[in-house]
Amino acid sequence: MAKGPKISQDPMFKLLRDEQIAEFNSKKADGAEINIRGTNLQGLDMRRLDVEGIDFTDCYMRGADLRGLDFTSCRLEGASIRNAKISGVYLPKELTTNEIIMSLNHGTRMRYKKI
Repeated sequence: MAKGPKISQDPMFKLLRDEQIAEFNSKKADGAEINIRGTNLQGLDMRRLDVEGIDFTDCYMRGADLRGLDFTSCRLEGASIRNAKISGVYLPKELTTNEIIMSLNHGTRMRYKKI
């Protein structure tokens, strides 16, 4: 069962929370380990974030700006996206439209369908 979102001491999480997206992307490209599962990403502008392969399981992204991101290679199970900006977003095929809408409108945590 998912616990509430946390504020991590992980250096990559801190970069993300401070919206230092260019530095985050640079460190990611250099192979930095990213451990942000279950963290609080509420209200962040993540439009330029290189999300490829990141595990967003159980992340809380209420009100985050996710426009234009391609999450198809990411894990989003248990994530919540209430009131997030999702125009142009690609989401994993394991997420049904109903799961996305329920999370966007009511803050429910998204569950993957079995494919």
